[in-house]
Amino acid sequence: MKKFLEGVLEWKTAAALVFSGSVILCAVVMLCLGESAVPISFLISILIAASAGTFLQFLAFTDRIIKKMRYSARMAVFAVPFFALLAANAWYFRWFPLDAAHWLTFSSIFLIVFAGMTIGFELYYRALGRKYDGLLGQYRRQREAGRQP
Repeated sequence: MKKFLEGVLEWKTAAALVFSGSVILCAVVMLCLGESAVPISFLISILIAASAGTFLQFLAFTDRIIKKMRYSARMAVFAVPFFALLAANAWYFRWFPLDAAHWLTFSSIFLIVFAGMTIGFELYYRALGRKYDGLLGQYRRQREAGRQP
């Protein structure tokens, strides 16, 4: 039960941060478009996307629920339902006109952002791995130097 409550607290914190960042980004974009207010329905749609999206991240990218899975499969477990969630929100809350050109733009933006974030995380984790490999090598050299007479 303790691990469940810790997971819920971790999810709530992440969802709140995603929601806050999304609202700030939305407000900036709407100000640039000449709007003076953010509709409540739009805030609700952002809350739904932030809450469910954060849960999907928790599901896909931690070992708490899915213990062993390749990273590529984890990406699919996140991306496919998250795109469906965003598309359902876009349709239900009428984020944009519902014609093919706008759906193509929406899908393209999703793919570009997803690819960019994936590449960014990959580069970050490679750099972090190199750092830890260097520290491990340094530790091993120090240990070997301490054993020699």
